[in-house]
Amino acid sequence: MKRKMSVSGAFYPGRAVEIERYFEHFSAIYDEDSVLPDVKSKIVIVPHAGYVYSGYSANVAYRILQKSGAKKFVVIGPSHKVAFEGISLCAFSSYETPFGDVECSDFLLQSLKEQFNLPCVLQAHVEHSTEVQFPFIKHYIEDAEIVELVYSQVEAEALSEVIDYILKQNNCGVIISSDLSHFYTLSNATRLDNICLEAIKKMDTNRLHEGCEACGMTGIEALLISVKKKGLTPLLLDYRTSADASGDMHRVVGYVSACFYE
Repeated sequence: MKRKMSVSGAFYPGRAVEIERYFEHFSAIYDEDSVLPDVKSKIVIVPHAGYVYSGYSANVAYRILQKSGAKKFVVIGPSHKVAFEGISLCAFSSYETPFGDVECSDFLLQSLKEQFNLPCVLQAHVEHSTEVQFPFIKHYIEDAEIVELVYSQVEAEALSEVIDYILKQNNCGVIISSDLSHFYTLSNATRLDNICLEAIKKMDTNRLHEGCEACGMTGIEALLISVKKKGLTPLLLDYRTSADASGDMHRVVGYVSACFYE
């Protein structure tokens, strides 16, 4: 069973050549004023809006992942449409993208099933928070293999146990998908988002609960629990809002990308 595209043509272009133009444009703008950090990381936080809004932030993170050497990734995102208990893992054979399919990591699929007995809530995998990551992975990471985890009602500590397990496996990385605050004015959005950014920079889960409104906050919190235990170093890669692309400062969504390294 293939994981079909569900938001192609909406959140990202349906044609590979158009996506490539996005990626080239994002990288060219970044390289004009910045140098890609000299770090090796296989753990990132990335946003999941339409590429026109959040693709720039995500693109920086995937260029970091490209240098990591890791080939197997678990893409973890919140369910936006379907409420259920726990974390869903379905046995997709591959993940469709306009660049071609990303293969499933049979090793991660089977080992996560055996370790955590995760159910498959199939309707939850018509989910943009994870799907928008797949074209980035196919483009930037040659021979990548992935599995998709979509969570709904789950404690951060439980999700962190899954992340701990993944990070113990050889050559495996974690991609946490989350946007930040939604639909505030620009000034209020940046105030709320700064709480999220401070929490990530300090790996402080308590700070997250002091006003951060990330839609994937459970995923961020779970990751912070895991990376803090491993003693990793956080690095914010980019922060921006939808106002940077739209010019609308009255209804703003915030985006961050970050990585963690030894």
